[in-house]
Amino acid sequence: MVFVQVVAIVLALGLLMFFAYRGYPVIVFAPIFTLLAVVISGLALMPSYTETYMTNAANYIKTYFPIFLLGAIFGKVMELSGAASSIAQSIVKALGSRRAMLSVVLACAVLTYGGVSLFVVAFAVYPFAVAVFREANIPKRLIPGTIALGAFTFTMDALPGTPQVQNIIPTAYFGTDAYAAPVVGTIGGLIVFAAGMVWLERRRRQAEALGEGYGTGHKNEPETAENQGYPNLWISIVPLVLVLLFNFLLSRGFISVADWYSADVLKQYNIANVKTVASSWALIIALTLGIVAAVCINLRQVQTKLATGLTAAAMGALLAIFNTASEVGFGNVVKTLPGFKAIQDWILNLSSHPLVSEAISVNILAGVTGSASGGLSIALEVMGKQYMAAGQAAGISVEWLHRIASMASGGMDTLPHNGAVITLLAITGLTHRQSYKDIFAITVVKTLTVLLLAAVLSFF
Repeated sequence: MVFVQVVAIVLALGLLMFFAYRGYPVIVFAPIFTLLAVVISGLALMPSYTETYMTNAANYIKTYFPIFLLGAIFGKVMELSGAASSIAQSIVKALGSRRAMLSVVLACAVLTYGGVSLFVVAFAVYPFAVAVFREANIPKRLIPGTIALGAFTFTMDALPGTPQVQNIIPTAYFGTDAYAAPVVGTIGGLIVFAAGMVWLERRRRQAEALGEGYGTGHKNEPETAENQGYPNLWISIVPLVLVLLFNFLLSRGFISVADWYSADVLKQYNIANVKTVASSWALIIALTLGIVAAVCINLRQVQTKLATGLTAAAMGALLAIFNTASEVGFGNVVKTLPGFKAIQDWILNLSSHPLVSEAISVNILAGVTGSASGGLSIALEVMGKQYMAAGQAAGISVEWLHRIASMASGGMDTLPHNGAVITLLAITGLTHRQSYKDIFAITVVKTLTVLLLAAVLSFF
């Protein structure tokens, strides 16, 4: 009987991964496969859907929708104002074709760490990446891996304070903030950056030795990467600086939002621990200030496209959060199924140390769902309390739990069915066959780094 119950969960996960890989919407198929697992496990169908699946999906949307929406709007107005392109162009031009790959990685890193969404970063940097790769005669097929290193790895979830949602999700479970474990995150980020650059430069030298240049007949080639009336670099970085500065001040500074309201006021809103919401509050305010600044630096240009831009940003945010919320609902139903106890025991027993076990479980679920935020949310919804209890028993800092979980989410999430990977390849006009090898190598670098960090920390 236990075998059948475990198979029900594994089958549901496998089908969700397969259909996501084939491009089918997670919003539609996550509840279908959830209920399939419920039926096979012999539980009540409709209560599982309305009271467990939908309730937990709705709670996730309530908690994180402002961050998804404001993050999408911030990225869009940075794009519309020309600020994102100005920053990318300036970095690429400053380093030149001699350091083509480094310039693209740094351009992506600056934008991502400043709060611009990953998709906007790819659109903004791509034209300049093409120009500098063509000038340096580096194969175009290496551009996706280069962008992935700068946008999908160390600035997404490793460096302390990054405003990307993968760094915010753990705060609700561990009562931490976006700057959790700054030393661990910085060391991990530097390792990923250095190892990724070694891989990319090795691939460039291999291509050069074989006489392979940029290539011809490519799709989606931008016409030009020349300045199109972009604002000055120093003005362009103001919104990014404001987001980072106020996110820090509101999280750990003298104007921390955790001190804004008395315990009596918080009690009226059923907030037992302000730390579980303070990071979200801080980022919401910081992103709002960044949006206002991004609009103001090129108001005339933004005004003409603001309506359509806001609509596109809102639609993108809705799709992203409903996809993730669907996976969270899936995870919460799965943890109620009889077979989950056996799977949970297996995952927890993969390592006797909470950090290593956490890194493995988050990585696995991020890979299965093809989503860093989705896999992270499922893992922490299902096993977050166990990891926190085990960590406290072993004397492990909750900040370490936060950082390892966050970094692990950005490991195996970039398997071929990942939405960001598919979008990146579509933007560049390349295929999985041409460019996925390098994206996967960066994924492996990230995964090995977080497992190494977890193993090293287990000795302290």
